[in-house]
Amino acid sequence: MLSLFKSILGGGKNEELDAVRAQGAVIIDVRSPGEFAGGHAKGAVNIPLDVLDTKLNIIRNYKKPVIVCCASGMRSARAKALLSSRGLTEVYDAGSWRNL
Repeated sequence: MLSLFKSILGGGKNEELDAVRAQGAVIIDVRSPGEFAGGHAKGAVNIPLDVLDTKLNIIRNYKKPVIVCCASGMRSARAKALLSSRGLTEVYDAGSWRNL
């Protein structure tokens, strides 16, 4: 039962994310610069959600899978939806950056 809640709420380790990270995925933290400065996943780049749409060329040029994260999972879900709607196919939502 606990694992069900963790999977729904984004807690715990995610084997899929681990595998994608091992492939060299780029981690994009969509929180504000201030939040990012307070702590973030190792190797993450900060592209706030409100400017994500203007950075699509940069993200496409990574030519790698993308993992998006934020504080709780709300903004990362929106970021994944936005990137997917713009044609990016390898986008993964980690929810909270602490899951990484």
